[in-house]
Amino acid sequence: MSTPAYSYSPESRLEIITSGACQYRKDIDGLRALAIVPVVLFHAGLPGFTGGYIGVDVFFVISGFLITSMIQGEIKEGRFSLRNFYERRSRRIFPALFTLLAVCTMAAALLLYPEDYQRYARSLIAATLFLSSYLFNRESGYFDGGAEEKPLLHTWSLSVEELFYVFFPMLLAIAWRLRGERWAKVLQIAALISFSASVLVMQLEVSSNSAFYLAQYRAWEFLIGALLALNTAAPSVDGRRANLFITAGLLMILGPVVSYSEKTPFPGVAALLPCLGAALIIRFGQQATSVTRWLLMNKISVFFGRISYSLYLWHWPLLVFFAHWAGTKPSGLAILGLLTV
Repeated sequence: MSTPAYSYSPESRLEIITSGACQYRKDIDGLRALAIVPVVLFHAGLPGFTGGYIGVDVFFVISGFLITSMIQGEIKEGRFSLRNFYERRSRRIFPALFTLLAVCTMAAALLLYPEDYQRYARSLIAATLFLSSYLFNRESGYFDGGAEEKPLLHTWSLSVEELFYVFFPMLLAIAWRLRGERWAKVLQIAALISFSASVLVMQLEVSSNSAFYLAQYRAWEFLIGALLALNTAAPSVDGRRANLFITAGLLMILGPVVSYSEKTPFPGVAALLPCLGAALIIRFGQQATSVTRWLLMNKISVFFGRISYSLYLWHWPLLVFFAHWAGTKPSGLAILGLLTV
């Protein structure tokens, strides 16, 4: 299980604020399930999911779309407040996260050796301050063997998320004031700079910790979703064409799940495929019919999408603490039992 912990957007509900109304997107819940299941199975070491880690990129796109949709509506109506925005984010993220940290700390005190416990304490402080991405960037590579010994490694993405939540609303508000309805141009430039920087860093160092962990090299993934939310004037298509676009999006996500591996240079250019696949599904998901509609909106997919944040928070520490307790990586029935828990 010498694999990195990947995480995703912690949005627990999917609300798009447009002209004061809330619209639930069941298809986005289905997309979240499509992201979380491969990530969990990848961490569990199941064959066939060697690229399951791309789920984190899908979640970043979703997060950018949802947050921008909410902020955009409030800015246009003149009721946007940073204070209210941060309060809503705190209510969604903190309760589940700090419950996890409390339980993990008790388990760490019982199961970890002193040296391991010291490392855990550092990661606990970093996770509490949402600085995990910076800590793990200094400690090890995302595919290094030591990853399986860090119960809180997966909190790196929450660090990236929080930086996005802190700075992006201000960027969006400034862009609106300066450019009015042309604020998408500002975000396009920011996305291009972030993506280019990520590719450049990966060219200089194929297995770059910085490109993987740090927010400036991940920002373009959020901004793809943000630009999608701002493109409200995009014309609709009929159900048949929508299904073709959705099918392409599914293949762009599932293809990397089964074909990428620890040897794939990532993120960089390799992350572009699943991100664009997620964008296609978000853009056309509401118009899905027949098979694609069922894939995205069946009860099982929606269920896993709705619990994806808590599911991800808990599954990685369970796998890590089991390995510390048993002295070996889980396999077979042990994996099934842990994932069921």
